[in-house]
Amino acid sequence: MSIKPQILLTNDDGIHSPGIWAAATELSKIGYVTVAAPREQHSGAGRSVPSKSDGEIKPVKLKIGEQEWTCYAVGASPAQTVQYGVFGILKAKPDLVVSAINYGENPAIDITMSGTVGAAMEAASLGIPALAVSIQLENDDYLGYSDKVDFSTAAIFTRRFAKVLLEKKMPEDVMILNVNVPYHAAPETGWRVTRLSRHPYFTATVKEPAKPGEKAQVEVRPTPHPDDLADPTTDVSTFCKEKIVSVTPLSLDMTSRVNLGDLQKSFGLLD
Repeated sequence: MSIKPQILLTNDDGIHSPGIWAAATELSKIGYVTVAAPREQHSGAGRSVPSKSDGEIKPVKLKIGEQEWTCYAVGASPAQTVQYGVFGILKAKPDLVVSAINYGENPAIDITMSGTVGAAMEAASLGIPALAVSIQLENDDYLGYSDKVDFSTAAIFTRRFAKVLLEKKMPEDVMILNVNVPYHAAPETGWRVTRLSRHPYFTATVKEPAKPGEKAQVEVRPTPHPDDLADPTTDVSTFCKEKIVSVTPLSLDMTSRVNLGDLQKSFGLLD
């Protein structure tokens, strides 16, 4: 009898996000799923490990599908939640860590800001295969729990690529798969392996206080760069323009892919 793989499921939107429930339902078809997610919303946390996190691990009962699950709300960032999940809850490395399903897409060079991808990066640093899945939004409600977002198709793709990572050995430099699902995608929607777009996808603006005493706020909104949209090999072109699922292999090795010796020579002699 085959033993089901152990899957640790987390996110950055918080334990009460419907996106994580949708992912849990599908992933439970292929493995034993332990849900551990930040207690509060942590979008934009990247791979941060704040010293002020209290680290409380609180079991909570949640109805996922037709079953009641014991899940874990953690007083920590997404990356820290992976640490607590692996060493404090499971007390062993799982076969796979999935960070999903995020409210809003996570493409391009902006991914280092993403708590969704940050959790996957932390898992990868521990030597665990990792998957990050995000769904494109039609509006800018990246911090909300809108009941108008249909996670069902993204959940199916979460299961499909989780199965790939569980069954196939990735090349050494593929540590994470970053999946972006376009809105209105269906289970039969196509997919493509892509590269990160080299321009920021989100544009930040400062919203000035409307009245004295209020604080200025930074707001971001998607602004795909024309060069990225024109290149079919990019993640942005794939899910934004062609409306198919982008699957980007990521590595924690952020060293520039150049000949190091040639670069050293080009610097010349330093004073």
